[in-house]
Amino acid sequence: MDLRIFTEPQQGADYDTLLTVAKATEDLGFDAFFRSDHYLKMGDADGLPGPTDAWITLAGLARETSRIRLGTLMTAATFRLPGILAIQVAQVDRMSGGRVELGLGAGWFEQEHEAYGIPFPKEKFGRLEEQLEIVTGLWATEVGKTYDFDGTYYQLKDSPALPKPAQGRVPVLIGGHGARRTPRLAARYADEFNMPFSSVEDTAAQFGRVRDAVAEAGRPADALTYSNALVVCVGRDDQEVARRAAAIGREVDELKTNGLAGTPAEVVEKIGRYAEVGSTRLYLQVLDLDDLDHLELISDKVQSQLP
Repeated sequence: MDLRIFTEPQQGADYDTLLTVAKATEDLGFDAFFRSDHYLKMGDADGLPGPTDAWITLAGLARETSRIRLGTLMTAATFRLPGILAIQVAQVDRMSGGRVELGLGAGWFEQEHEAYGIPFPKEKFGRLEEQLEIVTGLWATEVGKTYDFDGTYYQLKDSPALPKPAQGRVPVLIGGHGARRTPRLAARYADEFNMPFSSVEDTAAQFGRVRDAVAEAGRPADALTYSNALVVCVGRDDQEVARRAAAIGREVDELKTNGLAGTPAEVVEKIGRYAEVGSTRLYLQVLDLDDLDHLELISDKVQSQLP
């Protein structure tokens, strides 16, 4: 089971804070540092000092880290034109020496689009599908050849399809709860399917749908990695769990129901339940980015007990 640290900087974090967390992620032996791609806070957070752009942040971290994977859960297809996104991700991948992964989703938060003048189209899923085809198609085009695309939403003509990622192909993550179109899209384009903030039971059902779609697409059964994103709140005892829950404005019982919360032994047991339904990677949503002791505890008492 791989453990990855997943942050939500729109809630209030500058680049220096993210750099500190990313370096701790690397030093403590976690597999990757991921971040959301949002421009507006959610809920009661003040969001100060303001949003940081996901791919600018990851470019900086690419030069400041050496081992961990870096990526987004999820970049919104509404934020960037697909050709520009392919260039950005490929460049950051080269800057990192081949450690980048692209999580790409349709986009959903209408208010942040309104706040920053970003168009919020009615038909988003079709745009997402075309973006996936374009981005992966640009990367796959041989050097010296050109790429063309004539779709409903995007058209490219005589693109040199440069630059190329250092990895050749950057791993693509697709996720979500949709029962029909999302599994089909994952089966066609994804290297990893992520089920966000869901119970073990709902995870098992959705993984099953994706596996069926993968089989229908003619891909090998093990073609995809299956993962979850879950909020994390771990304490050495009940008092420490309660303190950490209060610090992020959540209730302990709710966190235990909907996330990975409790003592290390409780969290390890719940991780085992996700592993039983096929999850091999967890994105731990860390909401208090100043609590580095939390990361140390997870590394020492949770990660060390996982196979």
